[in-house]
Amino acid sequence: MRTAVVRVGVDKAGELTPAQLGDGMARLRDAAGLAGIEVVDNNLSGLPPQRREVELLITGDDPAELQRTAMQLCANAFGTTPVPGVLTFISRGTDDDAHGVLAGLGLTGEIERVVDEDGWDVVHVTLRRADLERVPESRVHTALEASLNCEVHVRTI
Repeated sequence: MRTAVVRVGVDKAGELTPAQLGDGMARLRDAAGLAGIEVVDNNLSGLPPQRREVELLITGDDPAELQRTAMQLCANAFGTTPVPGVLTFISRGTDDDAHGVLAGLGLTGEIERVVDEDGWDVVHVTLRRADLERVPESRVHTALEASLNCEVHVRTI
């Protein structure tokens, strides 16, 4: 399972006081903790209103569901109408991360991880030739290497 960093703007209008922001963060931490979600520490009151967003680390694969969960938690904690921010995934170099990169490109494939003679991971990804007509192989290769931080070989069938 992948871990997403879900960003949510909680006070873009700058209407909350520093005390209200602090209280909101405390409520958010409590509610998120009960749900197994981690809140990244930041100083909301020290940020300009347009940058007052929280970051939640949520395990899951469905970006829409992850965003809904984060938005609901923030609405309850701050009493504002939250604004969705950028959602990214943390990569730990796992096979789940490789499948997630492929899914993000609209692809599915087989992942095989081997260790070379020097002890380094090499990931072999098998994709359908027809899929590579939609997405260039170089894009797939670059995205996988960046996410996995290891050598990647793309095979087509």
